[in-house]
Amino acid sequence: IKADLYATLKRDALAYFYLNRSGIVLDPQYAGEQWSRPAGHLSDKAVTCFKGTDSVGNTWPGCNYTLNAAGGWYDAGDFGKYVVNGGISAWTLMDLYEQLPAAFADGSQNIPEKANGVPDILDEARWEMEFLLAMQVPEGQPLAGMAHHKMHDESWAPMPMIPPTEVDNDNENVKPGTGRYLYAPSTAATLNLAATAAQCARIWKDIDNHFALRCLDSAEKAWKAALAHPEIYAGNAPGNGGGNYDDNNVTDEFYWAAAELFITTGSQEYQSYLLGSSEFGKVEAFDWGHTAPLGSISLATVKNNLPKDKLDIIKQNFTAYASRMIGVLQKEGYPALIEGDFPWGSNGTMLNNMMLLGVAYHLSNDSNTLNTMRQSMDYLLAANTLNKSFISGYGTYPMRHPHHRFWANDPANGYPPPPPGAV
Repeated sequence: IKADLYATLKRDALAYFYLNRSGIVLDPQYAGEQWSRPAGHLSDKAVTCFKGTDSVGNTWPGCNYTLNAAGGWYDAGDFGKYVVNGGISAWTLMDLYEQLPAAFADGSQNIPEKANGVPDILDEARWEMEFLLAMQVPEGQPLAGMAHHKMHDESWAPMPMIPPTEVDNDNENVKPGTGRYLYAPSTAATLNLAATAAQCARIWKDIDNHFALRCLDSAEKAWKAALAHPEIYAGNAPGNGGGNYDDNNVTDEFYWAAAELFITTGSQEYQSYLLGSSEFGKVEAFDWGHTAPLGSISLATVKNNLPKDKLDIIKQNFTAYASRMIGVLQKEGYPALIEGDFPWGSNGTMLNNMMLLGVAYHLSNDSNTLNTMRQSMDYLLAANTLNKSFISGYGTYPMRHPHHRFWANDPANGYPPPPPGAV
């Protein structure tokens, strides 16, 4: 077996984001001939709020403004763009940079920005960060500073299809079933913006100070707006055309946002908030809807002024969680790093658990923790019940047919297979 069998996997995995960019031509020079396509949804540069009665009878008031929400990344398989899972995705790339700043240096990825003097992983994260910033409710509006939960078509886009360059956004809200809209702001989305924009501010401070200041201003406005509106939950809005990503508990998002703002600013306000949170120091399985461990990761790995005894608690929680998960893996017939039921997106849950073990390994240098991570990669790459690699382009029997509008694996009709590196 070759020593460098998976040497290209990390670059292919990161390329997933470029290949799902909205608002930019995917040029064959960067995307490859198979995955090149026209720019998708340039018309997102002027989008207003959904107004009227949705498919399940909810009535929405609309708004008297439009936002330029072009850019960003499409969701996993559709053309929606969601702040709550865009937030955790952008955070993950920025966190990887903070922990391993040399991992994806300028020129390491085949993207248009590869020779601009900025690490390529930050170029990719900024593509989404610009979108997240654009989703903030403007000054002078009733919910100024909040972030819209998501934007997508009123009705599901057909499948398969190539992302359209222009669509009728129906900003007048007069064509039932037609249009692409902003959907109501939520506290969860607002705190996702506060957390990622605070992280952005410290990362770009010495790279692009103007952008860093813009991020910090947005983060602090979002934090204040979330405190003023702590219980605006996302629900079934509008009931068709996109995922709900509903979340009725945002104590975890408040802790995460406070942690990122504290690390960036050192402010006593944020320290007091995070230390008083019931989520303080949580280290457990996480996803877009449960984000407390993101705050704990940042506090454990990024230099900050938290008292040593409090930092020690967080670090001990990482090593304790690693020990627990090592025990879970030892009980399993297959090396699935997951406790209890397998949820939707279970491979993502496993990868997130591997991130937690990665932090634990850096803190402890424990060989059992590292070996558990290796076994977990084995699971994803086919040491599993299906004898199937869950990562496209890798393994004898790789995943070939993801749920994706464009990667429909129908080359005769212009729809390519998934590129290598997609989970």
